[in-house]
Formats: sequence, C-alpha cells, structure tokens
Amino acid sequence: MSDLKFYPEDVVDKSFDYVICGGGTAGLALAARLTENPDITVAVLEAGEHNIGESLIDVPGQFGQTFGNPKVFNEVVTQFLFNHLCRWTKPPAGDVDAIEALGNPGWNWAEYSKYTRISETFHIAQKEQSDLYPHTHNFAFRGESGPIQVTVPHSVHTVDRIFQETLVQKGLKPIEDPYGGDITGTWMASANLDPKSWTRSYAATAYYIPNRERKNLVVLTEATVARVLFADAPGKDLTATGVEFIHAGKTLKVYAKKEVILSAGAIKSPQILELSGIGRKEILENIGVECKIDLRGVGQNVQDHTYLGVSYELNPNDTHETYDLMRNPEFAAEAKRLHSELKGMHRIGITSFAYFPLTSATSDAPALIKKAAESVDVLKKSGKLEPGQADILDKKIQTLKDDTLPDLEIIAFPGYFTTVTAPEAGKSYVTILIVLNHPLSHGTIHATSNDPFAHPAIDPASGNLVQHIKYIRSMKNTEPWKSSVVREMDPGPNCQTDEDIRKYIYDCHGTCWHTIGSTSMLPLNKQGVVSPELKVYGTNNLRVVDVGIIPIHLATHTHATAYVIAEKAADLISGRTRH
Repeated sequence: MSDLKFYPEDVVDKSFDYVICGGGTAGLALAARLTENPDITVAVLEAGEHNIGESLIDVPGQFGQTFGNPKVFNEVVTQFLFNHLCRWTKPPAGDVDAIEALGNPGWNWAEYSKYTRISETFHIAQKEQSDLYPHTHNFAFRGESGPIQVTVPHSVHTVDRIFQETLVQKGLKPIEDPYGGDITGTWMASANLDPKSWTRSYAATAYYIPNRERKNLVVLTEATVARVLFADAPGKDLTATGVEFIHAGKTLKVYAKKEVILSAGAIKSPQILELSGIGRKEILENIGVECKIDLRGVGQNVQDHTYLGVSYELNPNDTHETYDLMRNPEFAAEAKRLHSELKGMHRIGITSFAYFPLTSATSDAPALIKKAAESVDVLKKSGKLEPGQADILDKKIQTLKDDTLPDLEIIAFPGYFTTVTAPEAGKSYVTILIVLNHPLSHGTIHATSNDPFAHPAIDPASGNLVQHIKYIRSMKNTEPWKSSVVREMDPGPNCQTDEDIRKYIYDCHGTCWHTIGSTSMLPLNKQGVVSPELKVYGTNNLRVVDVGIIPIHLATHTHATAYVIAEKAADLISGRTRH
C-alpha cells in the first residue's frame, strides 16, 4: 500500500460533506466510520506532522522517551503520552451511568459497553505468557471484530505477582476480567497492541491506514485550524459552512456541506470554539473576537487525573528482569533488534492495576469524606459555583461514599520512574504510580489571544494524593511485598509527616493527559456546551467529538473512551444503529 500523503490543493476551497478538525484518536476513528458510505466525503485537518511509521509511536516499551520530541509530543496540547504506555482500560459502570444521570440520555454503561466492543478485537494471552503468570478473561466483555487490536502485553511477571498477591492479602478483591464494568479490586490489564507485530494499535494504524485509499477521505497534516466559518443568519442558530486553517504560513479555507466536527481534544477544541466566536463573551472580548454565541460552559468544568510515583528498590536476592535493564545502551540496542524478531523487552506493557475506594485505603475515610461533603456544602451555599457544578460535585461525593466504586488507583511500573533521586546501575526497581480518579477540584481552559498558535491558559486545579502514598507505604507490612522490597527511594525516609508528603506531591505530581470537561455534554442551563447528540448549543451543524464532552471524570484512562465517543458519534451522525 502506498504511503499516501495529501497536500493543500486536495482540500483548499473544496467542499466536503464533513470537515473534521483534529486527526487524533476520535477524529480518525470517526472519519473512517463515516466514509464507510462511499457517497459521504470527509476532510480531516490535523495540526501535527505526518508521522505514520514513526517507531517512537508504533513500538511499545519506550516509556517516557517521547518527552520533548516535537514530532510526537507537545506537552501543552496532547493527550498522547500516557496513551503511548499502551494501557487499555475501561471505567466502572457506575461512573458512566453518572453521565446519563446528569442529563444525557443514552450515555450509559450499556451503550459504552456496546461501542467499546465494536471498537476492538481481543486476543488472549499467548501460552508463553500464561505459563509465567495466569491471565483470566470473560469474552462477553470483549470485542471480536473491531479495528483496535487488544491483547495482554508481555510483562515483568515477578513484579506482577508480588503486587497482585500483596493487595489481595491487604483485602482487595481479585478481578477475573475488569472490562465488564467492575474494576474495584486488583487485576491485570490488556493493552492496545497487535500481537502479530507487537506494535501499537491506535487510530492511525487501525482506522486510517486500512482505509486511506478511499476516494472519499482526505487527511491533511500540518493544518492548524484557526476558526469555524458560519453563514450570516442574525437571530437564528448558527450554521457552520466550513473551516479556516493555516498551512505553511498561509491562511486557507475548506467548506462543509453537512457538518463541521471538532475532534481536537479537551484542550484545543474549546480554543477553536472561542476563536470562532463561541464562548464566554468577556473572554472573547479580551482576545478581540466577536461573540456570536455567549456560551458560558466553553472552557469551564475542566477535570484531570493527577499522578506521581513512589519508587522502591527490589530485593537483589530475587531475579526481576525490570525495565531498568534498558538503561544499559548495549541491552537497549539488542532489545530493539530482538523486536524485529517479535522477541524481547519491546513487547512489554504495564499490566498490574488496582482500583479501590477511599474506605479501603484508610480508617480515616469517614472523616475525610465528611470533610469533603462539608466543603461542597459550603461552596454550594456561597453562590460561587458555576451552574451544573453542584450536581457534578454531589455525584462525586456519592461516589466517595459508595464502597463499590473506586476513588484511588495504583499501578505497578516495573522499573524506576521517579525523578527526585537517581537509580543505581545493576539494581532493579518498582515504581507504584498513583492516580486520583475523581478530583473534586475543577479548572478552566481559555484562549489567551486570537492567534490559533497561541496555547490556551490552563488551570487544572489539581487535587491531593496524600492517602495514596500512605496506602502504598502500608504495603511494607504485608507479604510478599514485605520481603520483596528493600528500601523506598522516592519520596524516601525523610518524607514522613503529612506536610512532607504534601510537599512531595506539590513538587512531583503531574498530569496524566486525561483532561476532560472543557466542552461538557450537559443541559444548557447547567453550563453545557454540547447536547447528547454532541451538537454545540446555538448551532445547527457543529459538533464536538472528543473526550472534552465528558462532564464528570471517570475512573479509567481516557484512550478507550475516546473510541467509544467516536463510534457512538458515527451512529448519531449517520442515523444508523449497530449492535
């Protein structure tokens, strides 16, 4: 198949049925589904470079190596990095049903489960993997014929064993298969990998490449969307007619006969709306953009998952072939060679996860939940909450009180993955990554100028992870963890008090690139941006199709959910129903 690449003349001043702004996870998946109808034409505008075949993207087991590489990673706007760690996780049913309860009919666990199965093909663990560590699956929860290839990655099974067995000893439930709506417990994850090639399966390779010869599909890279164009119709809902974009320094236009669809992610989609005149009037006035729709929810209700790590040195008397081996240049070179033979460490993924309620982490949970609920009540009485925020915060307090739903997430990374101290040559480590799943704090994302290349201002309003660290430290009292680790590296023995822990969190936490909520799917009077049909309020034919529409955060990584949104949007737009 040819390495098809499109040029501006394939798009400029031409008309397509649908113009999709953003060629990432949701955008490419949606484009592929819409163009299954040969009578439908689609143009996709993607700001990033043409990087099909880029080994930093395709080859797993390169944790963190995309940092700072502008070809594949932009730390301000992308949600790619954590996806590149090949985690394929899905939320608990209760979290998804909460979306419907907030005023979005049809956005529930049953629908989520249907569309996630449509998006994937699952492959069981190979015999050489199962011989080292047992893997259990329930095929009713898994897809059989979707584009994304999903399998059990190779893992450091010795680390998986001590992690899983310790958490079961601490009282967590072992989950047979976490992909059916119950993730509260400890379990082994799958990954978006193709076991035939041990390369990453994602939107470009799974949805686009097999369909890129279609005559009705054009994907133009290095095309930065400047604004959506509208027909002049004073006093009526706006009709999108096309998109203005910038390519090689030139301002160009492409036209839409049916719809314009924003799939630029939770950070860029609200910026495009604001540059197009849709958003808070005062924000638009500050950046010199005429307000066409004073849509108060644009850029509001932003929620993200915050993460950091606690690292340990493993007992040298045990054999653990951890990712630390990759710090040896000769070993790393041989690993790359072995991947061409479908062998070696570049088949590795992160497999050990645990999700659990706050009540499983600390005896202080009732007091902490009571304090959180009181804080929410104070906010509600203060009148400072934006419309809709009270409902979302009430849902989050309900989740905290529900012992069946998880609040905390921990992940066993088989290697050194913290930054305060340095690893020593020849030693093996494990880092417990911790993620806060239901942050009570909400932030904002807003354009700072009318320049489409200017990054929006981001205030994530990050939360607190003290209880995570205390729980992880309590593992030292339980076997086999007790015998398997010899010392804590970061934050280390000098970090003892709650104040010390908070300082470590402040210094070391970061985003998981799981930003959601900036174009929330909520009722208009609750500061919604899009309807349950994903149409932007006040417009006839402008939709948002990306994770920014999720109004309340989920206890999961957002990659698989982006495909669910794209698959469901394809049916909403086409009017078809799949089962």
